[in-house]
Amino acid sequence: MKRFLIFFLVFTLLLSGCAQKQTQDFGPADGDTLVIYTSHKKEVWWPIVKEFESRTGLWVQVVEGGTNELLETIRSGKADPIPDLMFGGGVESLEANASLFSPYICAQADRLLPQYRSGEDLWTPFSALPLVLIYNPKLLSPDSLTGWSDLLKPSLHGRIAFADPAVSGSSYTALVTLLEALGGDHDTVLREFARNLDGKQLPSSGDVLSAVASGECSVGVTLEETASRRIAAGEQLAMVYPADGTSCVSDGCAILVGARHPENAKKFVDFTVSRDVQQLLQDQFCRRPVRDGLEPSASLPDLAAIAQVDYNLRWASEHRDSLLMSWAFYLGSEEEE
Repeated sequence: MKRFLIFFLVFTLLLSGCAQKQTQDFGPADGDTLVIYTSHKKEVWWPIVKEFESRTGLWVQVVEGGTNELLETIRSGKADPIPDLMFGGGVESLEANASLFSPYICAQADRLLPQYRSGEDLWTPFSALPLVLIYNPKLLSPDSLTGWSDLLKPSLHGRIAFADPAVSGSSYTALVTLLEALGGDHDTVLREFARNLDGKQLPSSGDVLSAVASGECSVGVTLEETASRRIAAGEQLAMVYPADGTSCVSDGCAILVGARHPENAKKFVDFTVSRDVQQLLQDQFCRRPVRDGLEPSASLPDLAAIAQVDYNLRWASEHRDSLLMSWAFYLGSEEEE
């Protein structure tokens, strides 16, 4: 019996040793990995990440979320897993969190359109994203929505789909664009817009299109690329470029200070602005490239034909916290009424 017990113990130890070795051998070495935090929808990041893995042999772990939600997680020091890279988000949100990022001049930086580049190379632009207004053609006529000023009309009270700008980077861009387009006193505009929302906002930018397409809301504010793709898919949506001007702010890609895999992060940043990826953005995602030398898409109007506001990126970055605080106050006061 003793012999059997000794044999059983030895056999068990051997098995556990083999299992431990198999576990250790499975998966990539730490130097062959990359952790990305992204606010892009999966249909955007998935093909880019998969192709990057195929070309480099690296393993990529992706964590999804809203731009400002992810940035807050990183700021708190509680991010798990620890990110190497932030992929996505309006660049004013990245600028507002400059201390989180390490400057990097990407490969072929000279091929990037100068209006989208970071002066300090804190981030690398990924795509140019005009903001548009959308409406449900079953609920509104084409001439009833022409610009940002229409969002203050009493006839649209409680019928506007707008995402929480504290979570959605594109929604924060929209809030600043609204202020730029309408001019006047910022607090007055914020108060009137909050009142017309009837104190309601949606948790994410993706919910805006669904709310309008379903008829829950009549109009909404979103990105050109998102609206274009949903319209092409046959949803009940129509798109308007605001006559009083819109913005065309890029989203970006930025490497985190203290990244565990900085060289892998640099490779990914370089990949996002490569000709192949920038062409893919245009051909499949209705996004505008930030790289020169690409023929404009026939499915989208020329940017020169779209009225644009003088979007002040520095102001938007520096006043982000105070603007969001004012917005939350006005929206909250409307909920109490």
